[in-house]
Amino acid sequence: VYEHVLGEDKYTFIEGCKNPKSVTILIKAPNKHTMLQIKDAIKDGLRAVTNAIEDKFLVPGAGAFELAVSTELNKFKETVKGKARLGVAAFAEAMLVIPKTLAQNAGHDQQSVLVELHDAHAESKKLVGIDLKTGGALFPMEHGILDNYRVKRQILHSAAIISSNLLLVDEIMRAGLSSLKG
Repeated sequence: VYEHVLGEDKYTFIEGCKNPKSVTILIKAPNKHTMLQIKDAIKDGLRAVTNAIEDKFLVPGAGAFELAVSTELNKFKETVKGKARLGVAAFAEAMLVIPKTLAQNAGHDQQSVLVELHDAHAESKKLVGIDLKTGGALFPMEHGILDNYRVKRQILHSAAIISSNLLLVDEIMRAGLSSLKG
C-alpha cells in the first residue's frame, strides 16, 4: 500500500493482493471533453467484454458474419417461390451493407472487395472478412477480429421490426391515397 501524488491529487494504491476483486482505472486527459470520450470508450469496451462473457460465444467480425448470412440467404432464395423470393433477395443484399461500408470507409472499391470476398469464401469454405489495409480477404477468427453475438442479434431483430413498420406506413399511405381518388 502506498500513496502517490499525480498532479494536484493524492491517490492510494494497493497492489499485490492475493485475491483481488476490483480495479480502478485512472483517466487523465487535457480537457473535460476528451475525458468523457475516454470514459465512454472504456465503458463500451467493458460492456463488450461483459456481453461476451454472458453470451458465452462471439461472431467473426470484419464483415464475415454478414457475408456468410448473405451467401446462405442467396442459396435459400432458390427454394422460395413467388414474391417472398424477392424479399429474401432484398434481405441478402441488405446484409452486405456492413461489408460495403467497411470497404468504402477504408478507401477501397466496394464491388471489387465483395467479389474478392465471395471468391475467397467459395474457395476456402471458411468465414471470410475484409482486410481493411489491403482491401483483400482475411480470416477474422485467425486474427482475433470478433463481434458480440448480442449486438448482431439485436441488429437483426431491430431490422425486422423497422422493416415491418416501414411496410405498414407504406400500406397506410397507399390506403389513404386510394380513398382520396374516390
